[in-house]
Amino acid sequence: MSFMKVTLQSNRLFADLTLMLMFVSSFFLFSCATNSQAEETERERERERLEAEYKTFRETHFEDGSPILTKDTVFEGTDSLLVTFAGDIMAHKPNWARGHYDEIYEDIASELQESDLAFANMETPVCDSRDYSTYPEFNVHHEYVEASIRAGFNVFSLSNNHTNDQGLTGIKATKAWFDKKRETTKDSERPVYAAGLKQDSDGPLSYEVIEKNGWTILYAAITEILNTPNSSSYIDYIAPSKKARAAFIQEIKQIQEKNPHDLFVLSVHCSEPEYILTVKESQKNYYFELLDAGVDVVWVNHPHVSKYWEIVPDENNVPRKLIFYSMGNTISAQRTNPSWNAPETNRDYTGEGYMAQVRFQKETDGVRIVHLNPILITTYITPNGLYVIKVLNDNLIETLKDESPRWSAYLAERKKLMEKITGKVTWR
Repeated sequence: MSFMKVTLQSNRLFADLTLMLMFVSSFFLFSCATNSQAEETERERERERLEAEYKTFRETHFEDGSPILTKDTVFEGTDSLLVTFAGDIMAHKPNWARGHYDEIYEDIASELQESDLAFANMETPVCDSRDYSTYPEFNVHHEYVEASIRAGFNVFSLSNNHTNDQGLTGIKATKAWFDKKRETTKDSERPVYAAGLKQDSDGPLSYEVIEKNGWTILYAAITEILNTPNSSSYIDYIAPSKKARAAFIQEIKQIQEKNPHDLFVLSVHCSEPEYILTVKESQKNYYFELLDAGVDVVWVNHPHVSKYWEIVPDENNVPRKLIFYSMGNTISAQRTNPSWNAPETNRDYTGEGYMAQVRFQKETDGVRIVHLNPILITTYITPNGLYVIKVLNDNLIETLKDESPRWSAYLAERKKLMEKITGKVTWR
């Protein structure tokens, strides 16, 4: 009966497995008449187990016994890190007024949670001592943020043009809440990190050193634009001037020297106009200066519409660095009245965004980008008025044909428009 100890993990060919199962079946056939019911039951269970393993093997291997590689298995055994980048988490009244915050993220939670780190821009103060507030002076309570964390976001930018909407009180409350969250989650499987706010007025640039699965990630977040100068000395604000940018580049070089790392991610809340799909050449040149200064990923937000991304190889044509020129909105209520008959309307682009899953891999010559998966998302208004994030794909469009034919037709056109926004490789 030693043959019964054979498992499919030995990676034998299907022919051998088939013969084995035939032998097992024959054995049961001729022994059932003389064995007790208990023995027969045990043998039946063993046969079912082997058949189940055989079925699994056939589903995960080619006929020659070699494994079928999927996104979940292709990087097994490599020293890699999966990171998701998203866009702006906004706080318009329709986003928070009706509660049900967890429902906002239900459709993207699995993608976030399979990532080691998931980045988002929290474009609102978090101040429990003040009321919820919508545009132009945002504010939320911690429950609103907690929902995004439960969904899987765990690295936040706090530096943007709405950071000081509630003045110094809001800035200090936001920093205190995220500092506490970092402390209380530090020993969990998914610690929470945030950057962009200073401890003291005119203090040095804040940053995080994130340790994850043997990787060290340096992370900082800056804004180049503020709606008001009030309490700006507590924000990682870098004016979009040549002098300020040159000083900032020197500062991040010094930070890198003090903090050895595998990857440096920089969030930039840019000074470009909102709702414009193009990228200013001056901004692009600045981002390349940041790459040359040691930044590996320039992650840009603020325009509230999606723009293309750019992979930048080194001199040996190995993909090393990355610029996201704008991820668009992750959740907002800037599209409350879709242009049903004119989906190409510029403002309608605020209703979509994308997330990007990026796989970084350590090799002997450094870290390289080995995979980038863009995921289109849309803010869908449910029949009961909730604003929720949905993955914008054919399945969603087909599902909505019954629930809301108008939404289905509209999003089918929006998907075509969004698919024109793609990445490119820049050879330098």
